[in-house]
Amino acid sequence: MAKKSVATLRTAGGRSFAKVIKMVKSPKTGAYVFKEEMVPSDKVQEFFAK
Repeated sequence: MAKKSVATLRTAGGRSFAKVIKMVKSPKTGAYVFKEEMVPSDKVQEFFAK
């Protein structure tokens, strides 16, 4: 029987997180790669601005 694991992304401080995925073109091959990160919800716009 498979176990179901439940992970919470909410801390005691009340900060919630979001998983963001950004498509970036590799300078070496020219192919697109995906950059994934877990960032606080209030920092999502800063992630995409980079």
